[in-house]
Amino acid sequence: MVYDNTMTEFNDHARRIETQIKPTSHPLAVKLLRKREDIPTGAKRPTVEYGKCMSTCQCFALSRKYGETVAQLFEDMWCPEPVIGFGLAETPRLFLDGHNRYPSGVASLKAGANWAREFPTVETGRYVGVVSAPLSTANFEPNVAVIYCNSAQLLRLLLAIAYEDGRDITTVLGGHSACIYAVVPSLIKNKCQVSVPCRGDRERAGAQDDEMIFTVPRDQIGRLAHGLEQEGTGSYPTGFSMTPEYKMSESYAELARKMGMRRADGSEIKGYKQEERKRSLQYR
Repeated sequence: MVYDNTMTEFNDHARRIETQIKPTSHPLAVKLLRKREDIPTGAKRPTVEYGKCMSTCQCFALSRKYGETVAQLFEDMWCPEPVIGFGLAETPRLFLDGHNRYPSGVASLKAGANWAREFPTVETGRYVGVVSAPLSTANFEPNVAVIYCNSAQLLRLLLAIAYEDGRDITTVLGGHSACIYAVVPSLIKNKCQVSVPCRGDRERAGAQDDEMIFTVPRDQIGRLAHGLEQEGTGSYPTGFSMTPEYKMSESYAELARKMGMRRADGSEIKGYKQEERKRSLQYR
């Protein structure tokens, strides 16, 4: 579905998320394209705009760092792994047999095949390409939102997504193909995903040492924005203290007392109100 230039609910969710966690790059709207006609108005194609093919991580970087809307079809692709992961071509036997990873990356051909056969993929031929744009300005409905963040921001995102139902997320972590691990598992399972920038993302698209990736499926983006705005998920300590028997929250102290825990001197554990604890560790 392609929207006009008016603000969509996803643009609004993006602004709320950015206000809360202040990421250094735009949260991404990512959509897999079922047909060429689904390319959004104003999207740039690497082979058309630049006369060159590009890796998907590079296209994501153009979107998250420079605000571009970038669409890739098969003929725009340079890295073969997103071609496989997004199902834009039949997977070669060479890949499935493990030669993509062996001998340089794993100990045996079997190990390479294990990785290849567990590589997240969508059905071949279902999609013809992928488009990315800043979530705050995207003129299309995303399949997922992809947020590059540091560990403190990731902490808040995890707290926020658990606000509604209290459930933690499970994730698939791999050291390769960040563009695929950040998109495909979340798309297939309709669940949030944490992933890490791969070597290609780092060496070809500028991902940094302190960056992680958090992905949220389309129908949970608003839930994430809402969770971030709640008092209990809305801050984290910026101070640091190794003080033993530090000030414990009232709820933690009550839980400790119920289990018979005590201070080292035998006295009862006391809880402290939230504001007093926040001041002690300079929460923001």
